[in-house]
Amino acid sequence: MKKLTLTLSVLLFTFVSVFAQKISTEHSKVNWTGYKVVGSNHTGTVAVKDGELKIKKGQVKEGTIVIDLTSLSSTDLEGEWQQKLNGHLKSDDFFNVEKHPTATFTIKEVAQEGDVHKLKGDLTIKGVTKEIAFDSKLTKEGKAHVLEGKIKIDRTQFGLKYGSNNFFDDLGDKAIADEFDIDFKVQTI
Repeated sequence: MKKLTLTLSVLLFTFVSVFAQKISTEHSKVNWTGYKVVGSNHTGTVAVKDGELKIKKGQVKEGTIVIDLTSLSSTDLEGEWQQKLNGHLKSDDFFNVEKHPTATFTIKEVAQEGDVHKLKGDLTIKGVTKEIAFDSKLTKEGKAHVLEGKIKIDRTQFGLKYGSNNFFDDLGDKAIADEFDIDFKVQTI
């Protein structure tokens, strides 16, 4: 009986420590870059609110990352201009954070090629879910795992059409590119 209890304890410990690893909101970061069609851009950050990664033998198997859109903030502006841009991004023209305070990415499929983890999953923004795929890299820092990557997202697929040449005419230098970039680093606890 002691042997069975010890075996079950070891299996449970292995399952918990190897598979479900909570994401550290403190040590994770997400940076974004949005572009105007004429070439200028805005940069900023958004916080990771919650999530977990399931990792086995150095490979990501599953996971969910929840982004806190209420924390959305530009980093290239200051003062009144920063407040205006932050407010506009949080408005219904863009993310409507009052109604949709989070965005979620759920990993559905992973293919590993060398050091590259090719992740495929469902991204939900503003109540709209679309499948996306991108490359990432998983490393280990002490007991923590770090997943890093870059994603290009077409905002119009999620209903963020404000300033898009594909939906509005005669925008000129006010046109905003449909795609924006996300550069992320999520770390487990």
